[in-house]
Amino acid sequence: MTRLPSAFSAAACGVLLSLAAAAQEGAAPAANKVPATLGPEEGRTALERGVAWLLATQDEDGAWGRGVCDSTLEYGFSIETYYNWQVAGQALACMALLRVEETPEVRAALERGLKRLSAARDSKRGSDWDSDYLWAGLYGSVAFVQAAKDQRFQGDDWRALLEEGGQRYLRILERNQTPEGGWGYYDFPYPSDRPKWATSFCTALVLPALQDALALGWIDDPGVLARARKYVARCAAPNGSFEYDLNMIPRITGGENINDFKGSLGRIQVCNWGLASTGEKKITEDRIREGLERFFDEHRFLDVARMRPIPHEAYYQNAAYFYWFGHYYAAEAINLLPEAEREAFHARLRPHATKVQRADGSTADFLPYSSMTTASTAYLVLTLALGLPAEST
Repeated sequence: MTRLPSAFSAAACGVLLSLAAAAQEGAAPAANKVPATLGPEEGRTALERGVAWLLATQDEDGAWGRGVCDSTLEYGFSIETYYNWQVAGQALACMALLRVEETPEVRAALERGLKRLSAARDSKRGSDWDSDYLWAGLYGSVAFVQAAKDQRFQGDDWRALLEEGGQRYLRILERNQTPEGGWGYYDFPYPSDRPKWATSFCTALVLPALQDALALGWIDDPGVLARARKYVARCAAPNGSFEYDLNMIPRITGGENINDFKGSLGRIQVCNWGLASTGEKKITEDRIREGLERFFDEHRFLDVARMRPIPHEAYYQNAAYFYWFGHYYAAEAINLLPEAEREAFHARLRPHATKVQRADGSTADFLPYSSMTTASTAYLVLTLALGLPAEST
């Protein structure tokens, strides 16, 4: 057994005893206090700071972030993958600005952002196993569909631009829908031209956009939506959680499994929202409430995972990047409930958004590269905007 030098051991023991004494006297440094709820005004202040960061960091050509590896902590992917993440972050930033109160600065940034997203070259698959360009396809489709529904973009020029861009990203989805109906971002165990692996949450996030795209006439095959809805519905577990990906035999093997409710916190909200928004009767208001209550009750498992650099290393295999994804779709799920109930839930959600916002208005939940910071800050803005009165956002 290795022993420490006696002088060091004595010093260490002294420190430990001092800390123990301070704790007994109540003099130990207090952890940051996070309120249980936060009102709309505090939420609006944080929202404005997030919007200000998006406005300040947009390039003159309308882009956010960089389509290159700008962090030494995330260098294991193809060059194309970094571009695809930047495109997805660009789409999320546009979605965020679509939701907030319009000012001349916001409108100008939004128009530049949409034009830049439309002009971006086609996203491509990075390598045989890496199909992260599905993130560009997913959020590119959602951003253009949402803009096309916005009354501010109904002029002929904008309709043409949005339709062309939306159909371009939707074609990525149509070409890559798995035989079982979903979308993911890798392909294994054996790569193929049409990926075989999908996740519940990637598929769920695009369900409402697919429904709207059918109504807009941007896609012709209603089976694209039907297959996707079926995929997400099949991922549902009896306890209200959703599997990470569809398995013939659910991967719940005991212990800290990712498909346990505590490992599904970041997926439940988007799956409930996506299915309910497209007419799934099994996702009742009670089911949505239950998912939200568990989200808040078990929130510590998202807290402890945030900013960990290794994916799925936290309890129940939670990954850091579940944090903001889960909070945005929790806000979407809240807004499916009766209006009288919404503010109470949003008040509980706001502290978890504002507590991780930086002084400059930005935020992140995973590695600190530019497209991740853009995406995280856009999620923050979306989360807060959805919880504020319509006339104030």
